[in-house]
Amino acid sequence: MTETTQRLSVDEWDQQFESNAKLLGNDVPYLKPLGHYIEQGDSRLARLAFDPSPANLWLWNFLLSEDERLDQSVSAGNRLVGTMKDLGTIPIMSYSLPNLTAFYPDGAWWIPCIMEANAAALKAAEDLGINESICPVRAMVGAIATESDFPVPELLICGVGATCDDFSALAQFINGLGHPIHWWELPYRRTPEKGEEHVDLPGGLTAPASLFEFVKEELTEIQSILSDYAGMELTSELLAQGISRANEARTLIQTIRHKVFSSTKLLLSPLELLITEMLIIHFCSDQDECLRVLKAILDSLTDREKVLPDCDLLRVFWVNPPSDIKSMNVFEDCGFRLCGTDFMFTHALEPIPTDIPPIDALAKCVLADPMIGPSSDRANKIAAECRRFGAEGIVVSRIPGASHCAFEGEIIKEIAGQELDIPVIELEIPPVCDAYEQSIRSRLEALAETIRARQS
Repeated sequence: MTETTQRLSVDEWDQQFESNAKLLGNDVPYLKPLGHYIEQGDSRLARLAFDPSPANLWLWNFLLSEDERLDQSVSAGNRLVGTMKDLGTIPIMSYSLPNLTAFYPDGAWWIPCIMEANAAALKAAEDLGINESICPVRAMVGAIATESDFPVPELLICGVGATCDDFSALAQFINGLGHPIHWWELPYRRTPEKGEEHVDLPGGLTAPASLFEFVKEELTEIQSILSDYAGMELTSELLAQGISRANEARTLIQTIRHKVFSSTKLLLSPLELLITEMLIIHFCSDQDECLRVLKAILDSLTDREKVLPDCDLLRVFWVNPPSDIKSMNVFEDCGFRLCGTDFMFTHALEPIPTDIPPIDALAKCVLADPMIGPSSDRANKIAAECRRFGAEGIVVSRIPGASHCAFEGEIIKEIAGQELDIPVIELEIPPVCDAYEQSIRSRLEALAETIRARQS
C-alpha cells in the first residue's frame, strides 16, 4: 500500500471506505464508515482530521465499537471487571482468566469530548451535584448512574492512595450510589533511604523492598477476589500466560513508538498515535483483537517507511493525554510531530519481568507507575526520552479540575527544560476546546517560532 499521511475529514475518508475495507479483507467484521458513529452520537468525529490508512480505519473502529464488544462479552457469558485508576495492571490479571473481561470506567473522561453536546453522562453527573470544578472524569459517575454508556460491572476494583484526589472522591461517590468497590492501596513510591533494602523496577526506578512486599499482598488479595468472581483459580501459570500476552502488546506498541519517534518521516499522525497508545491500559476490552490491530498498524508503518518522503516538522515531546483529542490535530497543524509521549501510563508500556514469580512482576509494575512517585522521577524520565529522540520542545497539557499534581508542569520545566535547554509550554485543554482553539493554536505557533529561531 502506498499510503500518504495527508489527513482527511470524516466525509472524505468515508468516501474511501469500500477501498479500505477491501484491503482489510474479511478480517474486521465490525468495520463501518466513521459516519456511522457520528449518527450514534460521537459528533466530535465530524470535527477531526484523520490519518487515512486501512490500519487506522481498523484502529478507529476498534476504539469506537468498544461498548458493543462489552455487551457481546456479557451475552457470551463472560463477567465484567471494572478496573479503576491503576492504569495497566489489574486488567492483565483479569484477562489471565478465560471468562473475565476488564475495562476502565475511567475512560468515560473522554465522553464529553467524543460526544460533545450529546454527552448525557456529563449532565447526569451535574444533576448529582458534581460540577465542572471537578476533573472531566466526573463523566464516569454519570455513565455509571445512568448505565447508558457501558454495562456496569458487578465487580469494581479501584486503586486509592497516591492517586488523583478528584478521582478518589468520585469513586467513593460511585460506591455510595450502591455500586460496591473493592479498594486496594497504591502507595506513594519514595526513594529508598541509605542502606534500606530496595528492589529494581521496570523503567530504571527503584523502591523500598517494604513497599514491594506491601503491594504483593494487595495484589494477592485481588488474585483471590478474581478467582472467586470467575469461579476458577487464578494460578501462577495462568498469570504467567497473561503476562506473556500483555508483553506481546507492549512490545508492539514500543516498536510502533520507536519507529514514529525516530523516523525522519511522518509515519503516523499524533492523533492516531495517541489512540494507539491508549489501547495498552486494558486492550480496549478485547486482548486478542487488540494484538491484531497493533500488528496491522506496525505493518502499515513499515510500508510507509518505504514510500514517504522526509519531513521537516518540528520534534516535540507531549506530556499528559489531552482532554480534547482535537488538540492533536491543532498540534500537527502548527508544524509539529511527536518524538516522545508520556500519557500518564508509561509503566504500562514497560516489559513485565518474566524471570520472577508473576505476582512479584506485577507488583514491580505497579510501583513503576510515574504518577505515584515524585514528579522529579517523571521529569527525569521525560528528559531522558527527549534526549534520546532529539526533542526540540515540550508541551505539557493540563486537565481542567484534575488534582494529580498542581505543580507538575513547573517541575518538568525546571528539570527537563533546563537540563536540555529546550522550551516548555503548559496548555490547559478543556474537554471541548473549540472556544479556546485559537488561544491554544497561538501558544503552539509561538513555541514553533521559538524553536525555529533557536535553529537559525
